Amino acid sequence: MATGESKPQSDVKNSFLSPVDQAAKEPRSPLPWIIAGVLIVLVVGGLLVVSHHAQPANPGGAGLAAPDPYAASLKISDVKMSQTSNMAGAQLTYIDGNIANTGAKTVTAVTVQVAFKDFTNVLAQKSTMPLNLVRMREPYVDTEPVSAAPIKPGETREFHLIFDHVPDSWNQQYPELRVIGVETR
Repeated sequence: MATGESKPQSDVKNSFLSPVDQAAKEPRSPLPWIIAGVLIVLVVGGLLVVSHHAQPANPGGAGLAAPDPYAASLKISDVKMSQTSNMAGAQLTYIDGNIANTGAKTVTAVTVQVAFKDFTNVLAQKSTMPLNLVRMREPYVDTEPVSAAPIKPGETREFHLIFDHVPDSWNQQYPELRVIGVETR
């Protein structure tokens, strides 16, 4: 177009359409919706698979789970408890102790249940967690899973458990520690 010539009427109309009117005239691709749908199906399917294979959140029901058969070969001793507050002001409770492998197999994982009782000696809180071994104590207590440093027959290792919540009704006595899962090789 030469200078001074006006635009054809249809071009003038299209240049002044609102974004909503322009979007209405453009065909929309269903591809983004198909991709989003596939991603949602994959995420939900993945969550179902993971939750199906996960250990029950509350082994033992209302009480404690039965001890693992190899638990008789694992002796827990020198149990000590302490409490501190973190920077957010929450109370943390620690249980430290030793675990000795008196059996003939190397232990690669240990799952424990810790039972805090109330003033009437009834179970107030039950926590199921992997036992973590102390890797070093300075400048702070650093732990690692048993799988990172398996416990060989005849070996004794330090462990450290952390609780970010214990019930107000806890009787302030040492909780029961029960080994409910052991992996060996």
